[in-house]
Amino acid sequence: MKKYLNFKEIAAYSLGLFGFQMIVGLLNSYQAEFYHEVLGADLAIVGILICVVKIISSVFDPFVGNRIANKGKLKPFILYAIAPFAIMTVIIFCNVSGFIKGTAVYVWIFITFLLWSMAMTIGDVPSQGIASVLTPNPEEKTSTISLANTFKEIGFSASAVVVPAACIVVYQFTKEGSKVFVSSGEKDAPISALQFFVSAIVCAILGCILFALIYTGTKERVPYSAEKMSMKEMFATLKSNKPLMLVVISYLLGSVRKISMAIQVQAANVMLGSQQYVVLFGICMGLGSVISMVIIPLLFKKWDEKKVTIIVSIYGFVVSMAAFLIYTFITTNMIVMFIMMFLSGLQFGIVNIVPMIMVADCVDYHEYETGKRIEGPAFSVLTLTIKCALAISAAIGLAMLKVANYEAGTDFSVLTEGVVYTKRMVYFTFVGMPGIGSLLSIIPLLKYDLVGEKKKKIAAELQARRENN
Repeated sequence: MKKYLNFKEIAAYSLGLFGFQMIVGLLNSYQAEFYHEVLGADLAIVGILICVVKIISSVFDPFVGNRIANKGKLKPFILYAIAPFAIMTVIIFCNVSGFIKGTAVYVWIFITFLLWSMAMTIGDVPSQGIASVLTPNPEEKTSTISLANTFKEIGFSASAVVVPAACIVVYQFTKEGSKVFVSSGEKDAPISALQFFVSAIVCAILGCILFALIYTGTKERVPYSAEKMSMKEMFATLKSNKPLMLVVISYLLGSVRKISMAIQVQAANVMLGSQQYVVLFGICMGLGSVISMVIIPLLFKKWDEKKVTIIVSIYGFVVSMAAFLIYTFITTNMIVMFIMMFLSGLQFGIVNIVPMIMVADCVDYHEYETGKRIEGPAFSVLTLTIKCALAISAAIGLAMLKVANYEAGTDFSVLTEGVVYTKRMVYFTFVGMPGIGSLLSIIPLLKYDLVGEKKKKIAAELQARRENN
């Protein structure tokens, strides 16, 4: 089939997702620790608030999808999102502890995070959905999504580099907060309020500049019928799309696959002795994830998305359980731990690639069956699902930290019985639970059939219809 995308357009889309996910990753990794260390909030309550906000804000996702369907274009909504997304990212990390106390802190957390989530949704829904309208060529669409999601995954971990770098610069001027690099036997101080704030400014500005590239550097080529739909009609339409429902259920069952991202800062403190060493976790698991996103498109040439997902998910469960058991019963050697984290990270690439491909295919399936395209509604449901999954993983992760008796100021190098218990529980949550999520995610996909010849037949038929119109 004809190729439609050039290098600049693919780069613009990929870098745009990188920038957007840099900001999302900042909050996912550092938000709870900021609330706990700077605002004095309880981690368990923070976990509940984050979960509630994400679920409440998820109602906004279908609304945005509906507005996109009504307007008939996705790119304008990316432009609308940039300013509020950047502003709310910085506000989230403002130190208001000198002005509000007690219950008011939790009210502040709830309101500001809700506003941030709404701004994020305005940008997230179209940036996800635009993948299906960049090209009518299914193979080109799959390869573009695969590459873009590699950048997306790297972007999600980019804050683990940006924050330590910002901390080093701020410390040189203030001599307060985290040094990042400390002498042997010296325990690093927690990240200061100013270090958090500067990190947020850097991520917000750089992330949104890159995110704007999707607006300036891409073109929507695939036309679709844009009809306004009521909420009832929207969900009725989506309910009738069985493949889409299976993708959603699969993602939700695998929610805890993202739990390591929610507690990686705390895990670095427990396992490595400093929050700033989170970059080592990011390198190990992130490298594994990036490599898998390079390998997975090659596997698509041999097997379809469904088979590849099942194989990788089973692998993820086995290696995650092995990592935990080796640490608990055989050795706590750091090198062995990092190797197992890398091997565990290989399971995550599939999560960032396949759902977008499958939802884009579900949009084609819906057009094939009804003559109408539903990019807005379909991808708003995907972002809603991702948001709910992240909410579930964050709530469970922070609750597990409470169960593990995690306290940021503890010296985890002194191996008391309590410290050993905390280390094992945190490591199980960080490495073991994602494997369980991978295994659970397989169940709905056993009935997913939008692959192989059926997928090719739909793509060919749709292309023929467009050429005849």
